[in-house]
Amino acid sequence: MTAVRTLAAGTWRADVSRSTASFQVGNLGRKAHGTVPVTAGTVEVGPDGALLAVHGTLDLGAIDTGVAKRDQDLRKPGLLDLDRHPAMTFTATSARTTGGGWHVTGTLSARGTETVLDGTAELSSLDGREAVLTATTRLDRRTLGIRAPRFLIGRYVDVTVTAVLTQSA
Repeated sequence: MTAVRTLAAGTWRADVSRSTASFQVGNLGRKAHGTVPVTAGTVEVGPDGALLAVHGTLDLGAIDTGVAKRDQDLRKPGLLDLDRHPAMTFTATSARTTGGGWHVTGTLSARGTETVLDGTAELSSLDGREAVLTATTRLDRRTLGIRAPRFLIGRYVDVTVTAVLTQSA
């Protein structure tokens, strides 16, 4: 059996210049892909390797799907309402160790509303005081009040956040 890698106790902060968030969602029968800048992120780890706190912020106002018209449409009040709510935040409410990392549950805030979201987080690399944490989740867009025909925008949005973390001194 392989030992599970874990972060050393303390506070780890995302290097936003090297961290990314990406997503994919059905769009008119195809998959649309995009990126969103990570603007903040922290992970607090207890002495036993347990995740005590996880918090992250994305700049939805800078969403990039590679299609300017689509990006403009996403700004509309019926979709992401980005002029009024340009940021998306996630704050963990619980985390438990799994075979390859952690199962994390928390509150996602976007569009002026909140929803419960869960997913997984795994260390993809660990080198001293620097680590790469990859988190994945599936968001049901309807829980944020985004209503659109399913053929136009798929119900589920698959999200991956890859955070380069450095341990605070």
